[in-house]
Amino acid sequence: MCFALLIPAVGLGQEAPKPSPEPAPATPISPAPEKKPQQAVPTEKQDLQKAIDDAANDRAALVKNLEAFLQKYPESSQRPQIFRALVESNVQLRDFPRAVGYSEQLVSLNPEDIANTVLTIQLLDRYGDTPGFRRAVFYCSRVLEYVDHISQAEKSPRVSAEDWDTSKKRDKSSLLLVRGGLYRKLGDFPNAAKDFEASYALTPNATAAERLGELAELNKDLANAIQEYARAFALTDGTNGASSRADLRKKIGNVWRLAHGSEDGLGDYLLHAFDAATAAAAPAKSVRNPNGKEPYDFVLRGVVDSSSVRLADSKGKIVVLTFWATWCGPCRELEPQFDRVATRYAARADMVFYALNCDDDESLVLPFLQQEKPKTPALFADGLDRLLGVNSYPTTVILDRTGKIAFREDGFDPDGFEKSLSDAIERTASPSSESSSSAAAKP
Repeated sequence: MCFALLIPAVGLGQEAPKPSPEPAPATPISPAPEKKPQQAVPTEKQDLQKAIDDAANDRAALVKNLEAFLQKYPESSQRPQIFRALVESNVQLRDFPRAVGYSEQLVSLNPEDIANTVLTIQLLDRYGDTPGFRRAVFYCSRVLEYVDHISQAEKSPRVSAEDWDTSKKRDKSSLLLVRGGLYRKLGDFPNAAKDFEASYALTPNATAAERLGELAELNKDLANAIQEYARAFALTDGTNGASSRADLRKKIGNVWRLAHGSEDGLGDYLLHAFDAATAAAAPAKSVRNPNGKEPYDFVLRGVVDSSSVRLADSKGKIVVLTFWATWCGPCRELEPQFDRVATRYAARADMVFYALNCDDDESLVLPFLQQEKPKTPALFADGLDRLLGVNSYPTTVILDRTGKIAFREDGFDPDGFEKSLSDAIERTASPSSESSSSAAAKP
C-alpha cells in the first residue's frame, strides 16, 4: 500500500503496562482482591495501522476498513494519503463513481496536487456525467493556468531549456485536447474547436486533427473535413488514443466521395498532405549558412568530431561531394564505390572528397557511420544541399577549381558509377578544362 509507507508501523501485540505492585503489608489480614490492568485506548495511528493490516491484500476489505476509519476520525491528518489509497483501490475494483468521489475530495483538500487533479480530470472524462464534465473543464483550466505560470527556474538543472519548453508545450497540448473533448461532450462545439486548434498549433497531433475533421464533417464543411482527416492520416501512429491509419482512411475516403463523387485524385492529395503535415510536426532546425550564395561561403560541421570545414579553403582544388541520408538504400550501395574512387585519388593534394549528410534527425548519423565505417570524411550538408537544389538521394557533384559545378549526377547507377565519376574527375582536372574555366572567369 503506497501510503502505508508514510505511517510508522505500530506494534499491535504489545502488552498493556502493568501497575506497580503494592508493598506487602506487615501483617496480612486477608488476600487483597486482584486488580485488573486497564485496557490501553488505541490511538488514531494504531487504528489506521489495524485497518491496513486487517485488510491484508484484499482491496475491497481495505476500502471498507478505511471508510470506517474516516467515519471515526473525519478530521484525520492522514486524509490525503487515505483518499489517494481509496482512489487507487476503487479504480482497481472498477468502482469508478466512488473513485471519482474520493479523487474530487482530494482535489478539494489539496488543490495544488496537480498529479491528482489530472487523474480526476481523466476519471471524470471517462466515467463522469454532464455536471462532472463541467467540473472537469474547470479542473483543466486550473491546470492549464498552472502550466502557463510555471517558470524555468523550477526545472531540474539536468533538463535543457529546449527540452523544458518542448515538455511544457506537450503538456499544454494534451490538456487542451482533453478539455476540447469535454466541451464536445457538453455540446459546446465552438470552444471544442478552439481547444483542438490550439492543441494542434502547439504540437501537431493526429487526435486534434481528427477531432477537427469530425466537427467540420458535422457542419457539412467537407473541404475542411478532408484537410483535417488528411493531417490525421499523415501523423497517426495508432497509439495513445489516436485512430489507426486504416480507420482514418475510411473517414477521409467517405468525405472525399461525398465531395467529389469518387476517390479520383485522393492518392495525390494524401501524399501532399503527408509531406505538409510531417514537415510541420518536425522540430524546427536552425538554419545553417543562411547567407551562403556560393559553395565557398559555406562552413560545414564534421559528423564524427566538432571540427568544421570551410569550403573557401578548397579554392583552387577539385571538390568531389556526395549527398546522402541514412534512410536512403541506394546511398549505402554508392558509399563503397565512392570510397574506392576517393582512395584512388588520395595522393592528389589538389583534390578533396566529402560525404555530406542530409538527415533531418542528425542523431541518427553518427551511429550509422560507426556501423558502416565509410572511409570518406563525413560532414553535415548544413544548407549546401539547399543552395544546390539537391532533392533526391544520392546526388554526386564535382566543383572545379573555381567553385563551379563541373559534374552532377542525381541517383545511382551501380554498374557505371565508378567509371562515370572517375572520367568526370579526369575531365575536370585536365589542363583544357582548367584553361576554359580561367577563360570563362575573365571579364
